[in-house]
Amino acid sequence: MPGIRILLIEDNRILREGITAMINEQEDIEVAAVSDGRGNTLSKTRSVNPKVVLMDLGLDSQNSLAVVQSVKKEFPEVKIIGMGLAPAQSDIMEFVQAGAEGFILKTASVAEMIDTIRAVAAGETVLPSSMTGSLFSQVAEHAISKGKRNLKAAIRMTEREKDVIALIVDAKSNKEIAQ
Repeated sequence: MPGIRILLIEDNRILREGITAMINEQEDIEVAAVSDGRGNTLSKTRSVNPKVVLMDLGLDSQNSLAVVQSVKKEFPEVKIIGMGLAPAQSDIMEFVQAGAEGFILKTASVAEMIDTIRAVAAGETVLPSSMTGSLFSQVAEHAISKGKRNLKAAIRMTEREKDVIALIVDAKSNKEIAQ
């Protein structure tokens, strides 16, 4: 029996069916339910009890940010991974503040998507390497705009986070960083 149950929220039927098929090939992961994002997310989350919600960041029918906030408010233990083509820095920051634990670009490989799901389900926070520079610059800008005089105090990182940043700077892949 799969250990990672997923609720997939994607308004594009072809993508929804394709992602479901790819994920369900894994022995330890299953898409337990799907939603087109038309307002049934909380009821599906209640009935399915997923470990991870994998959702499109650009839902046509609903505000994706509001969905993240609603799910995290009622189900704080559920991990959320956003999917998008090219989210803006401000969008990433908003979703992180709302409680999303990961992002995956829709251009990612199947292996990258599966690795991201497993990592987030295990409690990690995952961003595609192409986004990390822009996110860190957004965090720095946010800290400065809030009147922080001591930027170092505003942006504290653990030793492990510093190790990961060093690996990103060395152009290591997500898989290499995870190892």
